[in-house]
Amino acid sequence: MKIFVDTANLQDIEEALKRGFASGITTNPSILSKEERRDFGTHIRDIIALLRRYEADIPLSVELFTTDPDAMIVQAEQFVTSFGDYKNLAIKVPVGWDELRVIHAIRRMGARVNCTCCMSYNQAIMAALAGANYVSLFWGRIRDTGSDAATVVRQVRQTFREQGTDAEIIVGSIRQMIDVNEALQAGADIVTVPPKFFPQMCAHPKTDEAVQQFISDFRAWSAAEPAIEVVVASPNGNGAALLELAADGGAQHP
Repeated sequence: MKIFVDTANLQDIEEALKRGFASGITTNPSILSKEERRDFGTHIRDIIALLRRYEADIPLSVELFTTDPDAMIVQAEQFVTSFGDYKNLAIKVPVGWDELRVIHAIRRMGARVNCTCCMSYNQAIMAALAGANYVSLFWGRIRDTGSDAATVVRQVRQTFREQGTDAEIIVGSIRQMIDVNEALQAGADIVTVPPKFFPQMCAHPKTDEAVQQFISDFRAWSAAEPAIEVVVASPNGNGAALLELAADGGAQHP
């Protein structure tokens, strides 16, 4: 069970790294396009630098941004040259007949592959057979077609388990918090989640209510310290007197 952070935003990545739950980062061209316009390679290097600063040796998926298979292989070689010093780099390749050749070629380079945009059982199986390390099933988009995303994930999970497949299932296209819960319960190895959902995943009104009650009860208890009774010798030597010390340190005679 792993949670990846589905973003290219440096601040969002850092906030996740500070909290220690992030097991990986996924990006894609659309996600990158939401960031301030700058050199693509520089931005990826900044993500890598951030991961290293937090000693987070976790997968980073970076997607190819061309559709011609031969150009994809050339671009993958450039990714390996530019970012391959980060050993957990995974190159994202969309699933497809021609793209299987790209997956195979990248694996022969010694690089890892995240096969993305899988919408069906058979696509995930073909991607894994071509050598993909990860197959990314798009939960929300599968449901858009009228199919049951949970069933697709369960079927792929069962086949991978029965066949001893090393590929891991990533579920993406998360649109609401319940999607995360259902994807994990369906058997996803990984769910990659937009950062906006993380605070919601940690929140519950009854949690807030309980915490406030605990703090309120403790404050009421600690502010009402009981008086302390001390027995002292009587000034005239005729026995003892009882002196009551108030919580503020003042003395009161009973």
